[in-house]
Amino acid sequence: MRPLDFEKPLYDILEKIRELETNPSLKDSVDRLKKEAEKLKEEIYSNLTRWQIVQIARHQDRPKSLDYLNNVLDEFLELHGDRLFSDDSAIIVGIGKIDKFSIAFIAQEKGKTTNEKIERNFGMPHPEGYRKGMRIMDLAEKLKLPIITFVDTPGAYPGIGAEERGQFSAIAYSIMKMLSIKTPTISYIIGEGGSGGALAIAAADRVFALEYSIYSVISPEGCASILFRDASKAEKAADILKLTARDLLELGVIDGIVKEPLGGAHWQPKEMYKNLKEHIIEQLYFLKNLDIDEILKLRYEKYRRVGIVYG
Repeated sequence: MRPLDFEKPLYDILEKIRELETNPSLKDSVDRLKKEAEKLKEEIYSNLTRWQIVQIARHQDRPKSLDYLNNVLDEFLELHGDRLFSDDSAIIVGIGKIDKFSIAFIAQEKGKTTNEKIERNFGMPHPEGYRKGMRIMDLAEKLKLPIITFVDTPGAYPGIGAEERGQFSAIAYSIMKMLSIKTPTISYIIGEGGSGGALAIAAADRVFALEYSIYSVISPEGCASILFRDASKAEKAADILKLTARDLLELGVIDGIVKEPLGGAHWQPKEMYKNLKEHIIEQLYFLKNLDIDEILKLRYEKYRRVGIVYG
């Protein structure tokens, strides 16, 4: 894994451990260093700033949507195209199974390697990506399938072509459809949830954020550019935005936090897959016990409450 700046002292110890482990006679030293590493790891990740959490949410090695689809769902079939323009690789849609449930899914995918990132447009969807998502929403409603969405995008693609093809209206119609659709919906912010590009598939009945994820109306860099005329003040902007999972829960924007392994999902991805799978199944059983009229009523009340400030 590639260390972030604040993680370097920990990685230095871990590298030293790897070197000494090749010599059995140094077992006592290795054991001492392992205890030191665990203590330091606890200290680092229990006192993270908002900007440090932003960096973890964007970590190169952090599991992406495809990782969760492959390791959390028992099976899935991807569908392609919006039936209007093209197939947007930044958004993956389809139907699948998890436990006893058949589900539909919509997921934003950033890619990992350079070629994958280019192919996926760095997780920034075009209008046809959102229209592809709405197509699967219609299918899910028709088949009475609950919808699971995985949110991980810096924002919708702001290019001229995207705007010419109706980026703003695609996002608006996607939000409207999620708020009115007659089937249960669950959204997970798995990494970075940026602006309307994230909200387009996150206006769900139940919205959860992974512990080290972020969700905001604008990126810290974008906010700093507007407020301070200086993108380098992104760390200050991150504090103003209150964009971490803990902040979002306190503000009532999300319904809960999904626990990650200490340091982030990329430290123990198998543990993260297990945690998320159990969480999804639990939420599906919860929503299964509600009829659609009650779900629509709760959805309406939920979004009427968001943004209310007292005092």
